[in-house]
Amino acid sequence: MKTKLLHFFLIVSCLWTFDCKPSPSSSEESLAALIPLLGASANASVCPKSSTLPSDIFLANTVVSASANVSGFSDPKKAINGVCGAGELAGSLDVYALETTGAGATMVLSWGGRTVKNVPDSIDLIIYDNSFRISGDTNTYAMDPSVIQVSRDGSIYCGFNPSYTAGNINLLTSWTKFGGLRPVFYNMTTNPLSNEDLFISTGIPFLLGGGDGFDLDDLDPNDPNDVNCDTTAANDIKTNGFKFVKITSASNVINPATSTNFPWPPGSYNGSDIDGVVARELQ
Repeated sequence: MKTKLLHFFLIVSCLWTFDCKPSPSSSEESLAALIPLLGASANASVCPKSSTLPSDIFLANTVVSASANVSGFSDPKKAINGVCGAGELAGSLDVYALETTGAGATMVLSWGGRTVKNVPDSIDLIIYDNSFRISGDTNTYAMDPSVIQVSRDGSIYCGFNPSYTAGNINLLTSWTKFGGLRPVFYNMTTNPLSNEDLFISTGIPFLLGGGDGFDLDDLDPNDPNDVNCDTTAANDIKTNGFKFVKITSASNVINPATSTNFPWPPGSYNGSDIDGVVARELQ
Protein backbone atom coordinates (compact mmCIF):
# COMPACT_ATOMS: atom_id res chain seq x y z
CA MET A 1 0.00 0.00 0.00
CA LYS A 2 1.31 3.39 -0.93
CA THR A 3 2.94 5.25 1.92
CA LYS A 4 1.45 8.46 0.56
CA LEU A 5 -1.93 7.23 1.83
CA LEU A 6 -0.39 6.94 5.26
CA HIS A 7 1.18 10.35 4.88
CA PHE A 8 -2.25 11.74 4.00
CA PHE A 9 -3.79 10.55 7.25
CA LEU A 10 -0.80 11.84 9.20
CA ILE A 11 -1.24 15.24 7.58
CA VAL A 12 -4.93 15.31 8.52
CA SER A 13 -4.10 14.38 12.10
CA CYS A 14 -1.34 16.95 12.23
CA LEU A 15 -3.49 19.76 10.87
CA TRP A 16 -6.49 19.06 13.08
CA THR A 17 -4.89 17.79 16.27
CA PHE A 18 -1.53 19.50 16.63
CA ASP A 19 -2.20 22.64 14.60
CA CYS A 20 1.09 22.20 12.71
CA LYS A 21 0.72 24.97 10.17
CA PRO A 22 2.80 28.00 9.23
CA SER A 23 -0.14 30.41 9.07
CA PRO A 24 -3.96 30.47 9.21
CA SER A 25 -4.22 31.09 5.47
CA SER A 26 -1.97 28.19 4.56
CA SER A 27 -3.85 25.81 6.87
CA GLU A 28 -7.14 26.75 5.25
CA GLU A 29 -5.67 26.06 1.84
CA SER A 30 -4.30 22.71 3.03
CA LEU A 31 -7.62 21.65 4.54
CA ALA A 32 -9.49 22.73 1.41
CA ALA A 33 -7.15 20.59 -0.66
CA LEU A 34 -7.77 17.60 1.62
CA ILE A 35 -11.56 17.73 1.37
CA PRO A 36 -11.71 15.83 -1.97
CA LEU A 37 -9.40 13.17 -0.54
CA LEU A 38 -11.57 12.73 2.55
CA GLY A 39 -14.65 12.35 0.36
CA ALA A 40 -12.97 9.85 -1.93
CA SER A 41 -11.73 7.79 1.00
CA ALA A 42 -15.19 7.81 2.56
CA ASN A 43 -16.73 6.59 -0.70
CA ALA A 44 -14.16 3.81 -1.00
CA SER A 45 -14.77 2.65 2.56
CA VAL A 46 -18.40 1.63 1.84
CA CYS A 47 -17.43 -0.64 -1.05
CA PRO A 48 -18.15 -3.45 -1.43
CA LYS A 49 -21.40 -3.12 0.52
CA SER A 50 -22.42 -6.73 -0.13
CA SER A 51 -20.97 -10.03 -1.27
CA THR A 52 -23.18 -9.99 -4.38
CA LEU A 53 -21.26 -8.86 -7.45
CA PRO A 54 -22.93 -7.04 -10.34
CA SER A 55 -24.05 -9.77 -12.73
CA ASP A 56 -23.40 -7.65 -15.81
CA ILE A 57 -19.74 -6.95 -14.97
CA PHE A 58 -17.36 -9.63 -16.29
CA LEU A 59 -15.02 -9.70 -13.31
CA ALA A 60 -12.28 -12.26 -12.88
CA ASN A 61 -13.82 -14.33 -10.10
CA THR A 62 -11.29 -17.03 -9.28
CA VAL A 63 -7.90 -16.79 -7.56
CA VAL A 64 -5.69 -19.39 -9.22
CA SER A 65 -2.52 -18.53 -7.31
CA ALA A 66 -1.52 -15.85 -4.81
CA SER A 67 1.13 -16.02 -2.10
CA ALA A 68 1.81 -12.44 -1.04
CA ASN A 69 1.58 -11.64 2.65
CA VAL A 70 1.57 -7.85 2.97
CA SER A 71 0.27 -6.89 6.39
CA GLY A 72 -3.31 -5.62 6.24
CA PHE A 73 -3.71 -6.40 2.53
CA SER A 74 -3.06 -10.15 2.31
CA ASP A 75 -6.56 -11.40 1.43
CA PRO A 76 -6.49 -12.41 -2.26
CA LYS A 77 -10.30 -12.35 -2.37
CA LYS A 78 -9.99 -8.56 -2.41
CA ALA A 79 -8.83 -8.93 -6.02
CA ILE A 80 -12.09 -10.63 -7.05
CA ASN A 81 -14.74 -9.08 -4.76
CA GLY A 82 -15.54 -6.16 -7.07
CA VAL A 83 -13.91 -2.88 -8.04
CA CYS A 84 -13.92 -0.12 -5.43
CA GLY A 85 -12.09 2.78 -7.05
CA ALA A 86 -11.67 6.02 -5.11
CA GLY A 87 -11.14 8.45 -7.99
CA GLU A 88 -8.21 10.47 -9.22
CA LEU A 89 -7.03 11.78 -5.85
CA ALA A 90 -7.14 8.67 -3.66
CA GLY A 91 -6.59 4.93 -3.91
CA SER A 92 -8.93 2.17 -2.81
CA LEU A 93 -8.01 0.17 0.27
CA ASP A 94 -10.12 -2.81 -0.83
CA VAL A 95 -7.17 -4.42 -2.61
CA TYR A 96 -4.84 -7.40 -2.52
CA ALA A 97 -1.25 -6.21 -2.30
CA LEU A 98 1.51 -8.02 -4.12
CA GLU A 99 5.11 -7.99 -2.94
CA THR A 100 7.86 -6.22 -4.84
CA THR A 101 9.97 -9.33 -5.50
CA GLY A 102 9.80 -13.10 -5.20
CA ALA A 103 6.87 -15.47 -5.60
CA GLY A 104 4.57 -13.06 -3.77
CA ALA A 105 5.04 -10.46 -6.51
CA THR A 106 2.72 -12.43 -8.83
CA MET A 107 -0.90 -13.52 -8.79
CA VAL A 108 -3.00 -15.39 -11.36
CA LEU A 109 -6.74 -14.90 -11.80
CA SER A 110 -9.33 -16.55 -14.03
CA TRP A 111 -13.00 -16.37 -14.89
CA GLY A 112 -13.83 -19.78 -13.45
CA GLY A 113 -13.17 -21.70 -16.66
CA ARG A 114 -14.71 -19.18 -19.06
CA THR A 115 -12.74 -17.61 -21.90
CA VAL A 116 -12.06 -13.92 -22.45
CA LYS A 117 -12.72 -13.16 -26.11
CA ASN A 118 -10.73 -10.97 -28.44
CA VAL A 119 -13.21 -8.26 -29.43
CA PRO A 120 -12.34 -6.60 -32.76
CA ASP A 121 -11.23 -2.97 -32.58
CA SER A 122 -11.44 -2.85 -28.78
CA ILE A 123 -9.45 -3.37 -25.65
CA ASP A 124 -10.31 -6.73 -24.13
CA LEU A 125 -9.52 -6.46 -20.43
CA ILE A 126 -8.95 -3.78 -17.81
CA ILE A 127 -6.63 -4.04 -14.83
CA TYR A 128 -7.72 -2.04 -11.77
CA ASP A 129 -5.11 -0.99 -9.20
CA ASN A 130 -5.25 2.01 -6.82
CA SER A 131 -3.04 4.67 -8.40
CA PHE A 132 -3.80 8.34 -7.80
CA ARG A 133 -2.58 11.78 -8.83
CA ILE A 134 0.06 13.28 -6.56
CA SER A 135 0.62 16.76 -8.00
CA GLY A 136 -0.98 19.50 -10.03
CA ASP A 137 0.58 17.91 -13.09
CA THR A 138 -2.17 15.60 -14.37
CA ASN A 139 0.48 13.22 -15.69
CA THR A 140 2.14 12.58 -12.30
CA TYR A 141 0.81 9.68 -10.25
CA ALA A 142 1.60 7.43 -7.32
CA MET A 143 1.47 4.20 -9.27
CA ASP A 144 2.16 0.46 -9.03
CA PRO A 145 3.34 -0.67 -12.48
CA SER A 146 2.48 -4.29 -13.20
CA VAL A 147 3.38 -6.60 -16.06
CA ILE A 148 0.36 -8.33 -17.58
CA GLN A 149 0.43 -11.73 -19.29
CA VAL A 150 -2.40 -13.98 -20.47
CA SER A 151 -2.72 -17.71 -21.09
CA ARG A 152 -5.12 -20.28 -22.48
CA ASP A 153 -3.77 -23.24 -20.51
CA GLY A 154 -2.06 -21.75 -17.44
CA SER A 155 1.42 -22.70 -18.63
CA ILE A 156 2.05 -20.67 -21.79
CA TYR A 157 1.91 -16.96 -20.98
CA CYS A 158 2.12 -14.24 -23.60
CA GLY A 159 2.65 -10.59 -22.73
CA PHE A 160 2.48 -7.13 -24.28
CA ASN A 161 6.20 -6.27 -24.22
CA PRO A 162 5.93 -3.26 -21.86
CA SER A 163 8.61 -0.58 -21.85
CA TYR A 164 9.94 2.10 -19.51
CA THR A 165 11.63 5.19 -20.95
CA ALA A 166 13.82 5.93 -17.89
CA GLY A 167 12.19 9.35 -17.57
CA ASN A 168 10.39 10.69 -14.51
CA ILE A 169 9.36 7.52 -12.71
CA ASN A 170 5.95 8.93 -11.67
CA LEU A 171 4.94 10.12 -15.14
CA LEU A 172 2.36 8.07 -17.03
CA THR A 173 4.24 8.74 -20.25
CA SER A 174 7.34 7.02 -18.87
CA TRP A 175 5.50 3.67 -18.86
CA THR A 176 3.90 1.87 -21.80
CA LYS A 177 1.69 -1.27 -21.71
CA PHE A 178 1.77 -1.74 -17.93
CA GLY A 179 -1.08 -2.18 -15.50
CA GLY A 180 -1.26 -0.22 -12.26
CA LEU A 181 -0.68 3.20 -13.84
CA ARG A 182 -4.02 4.99 -13.97
CA PRO A 183 -6.53 5.88 -11.25
CA VAL A 184 -9.81 4.01 -10.90
CA PHE A 185 -13.10 5.92 -11.18
CA TYR A 186 -15.37 2.88 -11.26
CA ASN A 187 -16.81 1.99 -7.87
CA MET A 188 -19.52 -0.66 -7.95
CA THR A 189 -21.22 0.96 -4.93
CA THR A 190 -20.87 4.72 -5.33
CA ASN A 191 -20.18 5.03 -9.07
CA PRO A 192 -21.82 2.03 -10.76
CA LEU A 193 -21.22 1.62 -14.47
CA SER A 194 -22.19 -1.02 -17.01
CA ASN A 195 -19.60 -3.37 -18.47
CA GLU A 196 -19.94 -1.53 -21.77
CA ASP A 197 -19.38 1.82 -20.02
CA LEU A 198 -16.11 0.61 -18.52
CA PHE A 199 -14.59 0.20 -21.98
CA ILE A 200 -15.51 3.70 -23.21
CA SER A 201 -12.53 5.98 -23.79
CA THR A 202 -12.95 9.56 -22.59
CA GLY A 203 -10.71 10.84 -25.37
CA ILE A 204 -7.75 11.38 -23.03
CA PRO A 205 -5.51 8.60 -21.71
CA PHE A 206 -8.30 7.36 -19.41
CA LEU A 207 -11.23 5.02 -19.72
CA LEU A 208 -14.59 6.13 -18.32
CA GLY A 209 -14.10 3.88 -15.28
CA GLY A 210 -10.33 4.32 -15.19
CA GLY A 211 -7.82 1.50 -14.95
CA ASP A 212 -5.45 0.23 -17.64
CA GLY A 213 -6.80 -1.44 -20.77
CA PHE A 214 -5.15 -4.16 -22.89
CA ASP A 215 -5.95 -5.28 -26.42
CA LEU A 216 -5.17 -8.92 -27.26
CA ASP A 217 -4.13 -7.84 -30.72
CA ASP A 218 -1.12 -6.16 -29.04
CA LEU A 219 0.28 -9.43 -27.68
CA ASP A 220 3.94 -9.73 -28.62
CA PRO A 221 5.51 -13.20 -28.99
CA ASN A 222 8.90 -11.45 -28.91
CA ASP A 223 8.39 -10.17 -25.38
CA PRO A 224 11.52 -11.51 -23.60
CA ASN A 225 9.51 -12.07 -20.43
CA ASP A 226 6.95 -14.33 -22.11
CA VAL A 227 6.67 -17.85 -20.68
CA ASN A 228 6.88 -20.50 -23.43
CA CYS A 229 5.11 -18.12 -25.81
CA ASP A 230 5.82 -18.05 -29.53
CA THR A 231 4.00 -16.71 -32.59
CA THR A 232 1.74 -19.77 -32.75
CA ALA A 233 0.70 -19.41 -29.09
CA ALA A 234 0.15 -15.65 -29.37
CA ASN A 235 -1.96 -16.07 -32.50
CA ASP A 236 -3.96 -18.82 -30.78
CA ILE A 237 -4.85 -16.38 -27.98
CA LYS A 238 -5.66 -13.62 -30.44
CA THR A 239 -8.00 -15.98 -32.29
CA ASN A 240 -9.53 -18.01 -29.47
CA GLY A 241 -9.11 -15.86 -26.36
CA PHE A 242 -7.58 -16.68 -22.97
CA LYS A 243 -8.59 -18.09 -19.58
CA PHE A 244 -5.87 -16.87 -17.19
CA VAL A 245 -4.34 -13.48 -16.47
CA LYS A 246 -1.05 -13.16 -14.61
CA ILE A 247 -0.25 -9.88 -12.83
CA THR A 248 3.32 -9.27 -11.63
CA SER A 249 4.83 -6.26 -9.89
CA ALA A 250 7.13 -4.67 -12.46
CA SER A 251 9.91 -4.59 -9.88
CA ASN A 252 10.07 -8.38 -10.17
CA VAL A 253 10.42 -8.38 -13.98
CA ILE A 254 13.56 -7.85 -16.07
CA ASN A 255 13.62 -4.70 -18.16
CA PRO A 256 15.13 -5.90 -21.46
CA ALA A 257 16.53 -2.42 -22.10
CA THR A 258 18.78 -2.60 -19.03
CA SER A 259 18.92 -6.31 -18.15
CA THR A 260 17.91 -5.34 -14.60
CA ASN A 261 14.50 -5.28 -12.99
CA PHE A 262 12.14 -2.45 -13.84
CA PRO A 263 12.41 0.37 -11.27
CA TRP A 264 9.77 0.82 -8.60
CA PRO A 265 8.19 4.25 -8.00
CA PRO A 266 8.74 5.80 -4.57
CA GLY A 267 5.80 5.97 -2.16
CA SER A 268 5.02 2.24 -1.96
CA TYR A 269 6.30 -0.26 0.56
CA ASN A 270 4.83 -3.22 -1.36
CA GLY A 271 4.16 -4.20 -4.95
CA SER A 272 1.05 -3.75 -7.09
CA ASP A 273 -2.33 -3.39 -5.35
CA ILE A 274 -4.98 -5.38 -7.22
CA ASP A 275 -8.58 -4.16 -7.05
CA GLY A 276 -9.95 -6.31 -9.87
CA VAL A 277 -9.83 -7.33 -13.53
CA VAL A 278 -12.73 -6.96 -15.97
CA ALA A 279 -13.15 -8.58 -19.41
CA ARG A 280 -14.98 -6.99 -22.33
CA GLU A 281 -16.68 -10.23 -23.41
CA LEU A 282 -16.72 -13.84 -22.21
CA GLN A 283 -17.60 -17.10 -23.86
